Amino acid sequence: MKEASPNQLRFILFVAILIWLKTYIVYKLSFHFKIENTMQEFILFLSPLSSVLFLVGISLFLEGKKRTRFILFVSISLSLLLSSNILFYTFFDDFITLPVLFQTNNFGDLGASIQQLIDYKILIAFADVIILLFVIWKVPSFIYTGPVSRPKKNMYFITCICIFLVNLTLAEIQRPQLLTRSFDREMLVKNLGLYTYHLYDAILQSKTSVQRALADGNKLTEVENYISAKYPEVENDSFFGIAKGKNIIMVSMESTQSFLLNQKINGQEITPFLNKFAKQSYSFPNFYHQTGQGKTSDAEFLIENSLYPLDRGAVFFTHPNNEYVALPELLKPNGYYSAVFHANNKSFWNRDVIYPAFGYDRYFHNGDYETTPETSTQWGLKDKEFFKQSIPYLTSLQQPFYTKLITLTNHYPFDLPEEEQMLPPYDSNDQTLNRYFQTVRYMDEALEQFIQDLKDAGLYDNSVIILYGDHYGISENHNKAMAAYLDKESITPFDHIQLQRVPLFVHIPEKKGKVIPTVSGEIDVKPTILHLLGISSNKDFHFGQQLFAKKREEFIILRDDSFITKDLIYTKGVCYDKKTGEETEMGSCTPYIHQSKAELEYSDNIIYSDLLRFFPGNKYKTGELKTDY
Repeated sequence: MKEASPNQLRFILFVAILIWLKTYIVYKLSFHFKIENTMQEFILFLSPLSSVLFLVGISLFLEGKKRTRFILFVSISLSLLLSSNILFYTFFDDFITLPVLFQTNNFGDLGASIQQLIDYKILIAFADVIILLFVIWKVPSFIYTGPVSRPKKNMYFITCICIFLVNLTLAEIQRPQLLTRSFDREMLVKNLGLYTYHLYDAILQSKTSVQRALADGNKLTEVENYISAKYPEVENDSFFGIAKGKNIIMVSMESTQSFLLNQKINGQEITPFLNKFAKQSYSFPNFYHQTGQGKTSDAEFLIENSLYPLDRGAVFFTHPNNEYVALPELLKPNGYYSAVFHANNKSFWNRDVIYPAFGYDRYFHNGDYETTPETSTQWGLKDKEFFKQSIPYLTSLQQPFYTKLITLTNHYPFDLPEEEQMLPPYDSNDQTLNRYFQTVRYMDEALEQFIQDLKDAGLYDNSVIILYGDHYGISENHNKAMAAYLDKESITPFDHIQLQRVPLFVHIPEKKGKVIPTVSGEIDVKPTILHLLGISSNKDFHFGQQLFAKKREEFIILRDDSFITKDLIYTKGVCYDKKTGEETEMGSCTPYIHQSKAELEYSDNIIYSDLLRFFPGNKYKTGELKTDY
């Protein structure tokens, strides 16, 4: 046999180096990694190399055109994966997980948002593909496609393993117990590389897929004992049963953050109606969203189940067929009819699949609304028209009812026709922030119209009305503009957590309301509704605490493992004094760190193992969701 060419690895190494360097360039341009020292920068630079060498090196077991085609396939695939993460990170300030990659029925609705995000970084992500195609076309002699000797293969893959071990060792020195922090995707990508992270994520997904089969009902008892000790029910207060028999009308305010309230731009209030409505309601200025990658769907999950969302993907997609003890189901034995209103595709976020698991009777989606180009955005019906068309459906429902309406207009990229802009544009170098104020104002006016329509329809005086912000609207990618708006030098991690506060207003008929400043979160809404309606939580399962409890523990856990107490904020491994915003002794946060980790693990285990199928109170689902009227 002819001796293998001494340059037999030249082309493979050339391609690997191209992918490696373009990946590092994209890291620096697109992802906001916190680099604290030279070693961390070196790890970031080194981290993609071992996985790229391994993936390209598989071609060594092929010959001829098959090798070239495989290398081209790897190059294109990694470019697509990299560009997808660029788009996702720009929008969500996070990295894609395997469950998110399978949420393909959402992609059709993301078109306009993606167009806003595409820029030169995507071209860089495909730079190696372009160069590779040029070499294949113009310099075919550079490509060796013959057999490669076993010693050279062995040497190649041993080198891959050595580079990976060096990378992992340095990363563990910088961040001990790195592989136990699956919730911290940025930390994993920074230290192990994007492609290795995706492999690790796939392993985690495979691991969780077998948990349900191995689940043990005794695990649920362990969680119940924890909840009973930590969050005991208190019925003997003036709020228990105060709204018994009343309708529940809940409105999800898309991407609405608390920093907007009682503020002005160009001399005009941003949210004049919400500012007024807050004074007529119980308002919670220290209420935090706790969502993860599922965003609006995670907020729904938190509020209706009082369970934490997952750290990877959205529960609406990953576990839609689980058994849940959700509000619609719990209210059914008390005579409540349940419906959800959302003028978007019925399958968006897999809602048409998971709502039956929650026990909903009716789902009003885009098929129930009349839409025109003038009354719609890329996400669906604009809020004013949405509320207007929802009123006849609301008035026709059997009472008492439990309903949820999900707004759309205040959604990235926050586009609004000029004739509907009721607020002069904010003047900053960040167009996203400038547009955000205008769509918030539009939503504010839509809510004012909706409340008036409820009064005209005779529903206002017999309904508890709950308005809540579902998640942030302005991500960390806009920190520079936010710092200027808030008159700060910069947005610190402490400031970032405080910006995760979202509005919550609970309007109870014949009650004047008041400000309740205790620390709270979306996980507390479900037990609060049950408490107001006078329904015992003995048949319920939840982690939250009802919001009106006088002795509630002020402790809220965020999905990224941060937490907030009355006096402390913990985030990104740092403990902060809440009064000063300065770092404080870690010992102050340590007990809460342990509780936070335990509680998130309990909740995750419930979802991954579908433990609520063992819950004795799980009896009230109808098994059928109506999606036509």
